[in-house]
Amino acid sequence: MLYIELCDVYEKLEKISSKIGKTEILANFFKKCETNVLRQAVLLTLGTIFLPFENRELGVALKLAMRAISKATGFKIDEIEKLYVKYGDLGKVAEICVSQRKQKTFFKKDLTIEYVFNQLREIGFAEGEGSQDKKISILAGLLNFSQPKEARYLIRTVLEELRVGVAEGIVRDAIVMAFFKAGEKEKAVEAVEFAYNILSDYGEVAVIAKEQGIEGLKNVKPILGRPMQVMLGVKAESIEEVVRRHGKVLAEFKYDGLRLIIHKKENKIWLFTRRQEDVTAQFPDIVEEVLKNIKAKECIIEGECWPIDPQTKNPLPFQKLSQRIHRKYDIDKMVKEVPVQLNLFDIVYVDGKNLFHLPLRERREILKSVVNESEKIKFAESIVSSDIKELEEFYNKALQLKQEGIMLKNLESEYKFGRHVGGWYKIKPVMETLDVVIVGAEWGEGARSKWLSSYLFAVRDPDTGEYLTCGMGGTGLTEEQFEAMTEMLKPLIVKEEGKFVHIKPKIVVEVSYQEIQVSPKYSSGYALRFPRIERIRFDKGPEEADTIDRLIELFKSQGKKG
Repeated sequence: MLYIELCDVYEKLEKISSKIGKTEILANFFKKCETNVLRQAVLLTLGTIFLPFENRELGVALKLAMRAISKATGFKIDEIEKLYVKYGDLGKVAEICVSQRKQKTFFKKDLTIEYVFNQLREIGFAEGEGSQDKKISILAGLLNFSQPKEARYLIRTVLEELRVGVAEGIVRDAIVMAFFKAGEKEKAVEAVEFAYNILSDYGEVAVIAKEQGIEGLKNVKPILGRPMQVMLGVKAESIEEVVRRHGKVLAEFKYDGLRLIIHKKENKIWLFTRRQEDVTAQFPDIVEEVLKNIKAKECIIEGECWPIDPQTKNPLPFQKLSQRIHRKYDIDKMVKEVPVQLNLFDIVYVDGKNLFHLPLRERREILKSVVNESEKIKFAESIVSSDIKELEEFYNKALQLKQEGIMLKNLESEYKFGRHVGGWYKIKPVMETLDVVIVGAEWGEGARSKWLSSYLFAVRDPDTGEYLTCGMGGTGLTEEQFEAMTEMLKPLIVKEEGKFVHIKPKIVVEVSYQEIQVSPKYSSGYALRFPRIERIRFDKGPEEADTIDRLIELFKSQGKKG
């Protein structure tokens, strides 16, 4: 299938704001795709070349893309920069440059979806000495054969700025509309979501939907070595509220650490974070303990890994653990400097069997049967009770031991991916925070003039993939942290307007706030009043930021009308 056909779809999507309209456009396109190109077409629709668990990026910055455009079209860099200042969209600039080429290509080649996808992956695999030149050469080669419209979307894709208003929610619905009858919609949505939560690849899910239908999707099993989505807790107002709803519950410590999803296949171990990063190399001590103490041949087990002070045995700040997560060298040194403990709390797969549909009480028994506790690997501290006083004492014990709080879990609950009322509940001593993405920043004044010290926060629209602004602030960081944040954000600057800079959405921060108000000032329609940065969420990617739905839910829970 030709790439220009996908670009025609992009253009239609860009011109329409209706979610239903976008879904219909995509569904019609997916129907047309042959099976061998369907996966790539779906991923390109999302602007995705590498899936999160591949731990790889295209690594194409603005300047590099400009050099590729220059090489392919003969336009000088300063001419391209002037056009970029005028339009603020390098994709549009590429379209203009290709339509007015100053140098002719000797032969023409039609770009196909498969060729474009594979060439873009080649860009991501370019590493080491000469890699920048190789990236430029591959991208310029694609632009050489591009029609103007293709150039627009090629450049937007490599810069991760596709701008067509499509994210996972619309792609899911388009797959359902494309391959299932209207009467099957409810079952099809459930099956598509289940398969995606296991495979984390809507392209692969689309192929299964087309070829194997609902049964094929429902029978998907985890692939050891490939991370899944995870089940999340919802905030509860009180212990009493949860007990009133469910009676006897399981209470577990909520550790202030890193959620680890452990895959074991014979003697091969993988450790994944909840954002699907492979951190196996950073935790050789955990790998060793898992090999010694987990008896199942194959399994997927979940736990919380948290840093311990070697002297006091108390938890260390999460920032200490983040040093281990991001360390690529001197691993043995970090193992000694930041020792960790792993507390296990669930198992979802063992020796070829999915356990998602079993109640938690049964999953816990299976977990206990396949794990030997050791000094470094233990079960999460827990009690089972319906006594509110006993549960409150357990909660206070967790806080005294400097943990975040407790989780309350319905013993009859299945393992359901994402946040769902009726399963797991968080009890914490502070107002519910939000995980937001930084999408803009402002240079400070006076002593702070060298730092980006005020940040524009946004939540995510899960259907369109857009980031909707919801407030601005910079309190909560030390001078050292302002400096570190500035260094992280500078490479992500995509546009400057005086002291304000637009930031590529990559960095997630946890913010507290006094209240949420209705506000036309921000694109979400809401504003966080007096937001304060509590910490940088190194363990979360922008796709895991809180959604507009959650922002609205928290606004309503205040009991205010705005």
